[in-house]
Amino acid sequence: MLLKKFAPVLALALPLAFAAPAQAATLSIAATPVPHAELLEFVKPDLAKEGVDLDIKVFTDYVQPNLQVADKQIDVNFFQHQPYLDSFNKEHGTKLVTVGLVHVEPFGAYSQKIKDIKDLKDGAKVAIPNDPSNGARALLLLQKQGLITLKDPGNILATARDVVENPKHLEFHELEAATLPRVLPDVDVALINTNYALEAGLNPVKDALFIEGSDSPYANIVVTTAERKDDPAIGKLVAALHTEKVRQYILEHYKGAIVPAF
Repeated sequence: MLLKKFAPVLALALPLAFAAPAQAATLSIAATPVPHAELLEFVKPDLAKEGVDLDIKVFTDYVQPNLQVADKQIDVNFFQHQPYLDSFNKEHGTKLVTVGLVHVEPFGAYSQKIKDIKDLKDGAKVAIPNDPSNGARALLLLQKQGLITLKDPGNILATARDVVENPKHLEFHELEAATLPRVLPDVDVALINTNYALEAGLNPVKDALFIEGSDSPYANIVVTTAERKDDPAIGKLVAALHTEKVRQYILEHYKGAIVPAF
C-alpha cells in the first residue's frame, strides 16, 4: 500500500534527478593578441558563470577578423576602432556593426634614432600604416605636432597625397600596420598602433616620442553582424567588458598604455 501511495511522487522526482544541466552558449570571438585577447581572457571566467563559453581566436592582422565575422565563421571581433570599421565596410561591402566601446589605445610615434622629435632631420623617413583610417590617424598626429599640414585638417581618411605643407621634407613610407615595429631600425620614425607596440615590447607611455591624448576618438570596439547585434550572449560579453573590475584591470595592468572608454 505504501508503495502505491508514493509511486506518483517518485515518478515525478526521477526526471528532475536525471535532468541534464543547461548547456553554455559558445561565443567565438576574433581578437588581436595585446591587449584585446588579454582582456577577453580576463573576463572569460566571469562569462562562463553567466552561461557563455568564450572561444577566443587570435589573429595578427586587421582584415581576416572582419571577413570571418561577415562570413559568419566567427560570431564577434574585438580589435579595431570605428573609423577603421567604417572604411572596411565601405571597401568590402560588408555591413558589420558596433555593439560596444571598450578602450582607447593612444597612437604613438617611436624611434630608435632620436630621443626628441625636435631632433628629426630634414628628409627623415617616416613609416605610417597603409590602411586608410590608421594612415590618416598617423598624419593627423604628425599635424598636431606641427610637422605637416593637411589639405583638410580634420579628414579622418587623409593620405600622404593630402599633405600641403611639409617643411622638413619628410619621406612617407606606407606599410602594413603589423610590420611597423620591425622596421624601426630602417626608418627615423614609425607611427605604430598601440597593440602592435605592446606586442613588440614597447611601452607607449615611456617609449613614444609623442602620443595621442586620452581624448582620442579612436575607441576600440566590439563588432558583429547586424543580425547578431541583439544576441543575448553578445550582450553579456559587452556587459562583462564594461565592469568596474575590467576598468581597474586596464588602469593597473596597462598603466596608461590603454585607457577605458566606458
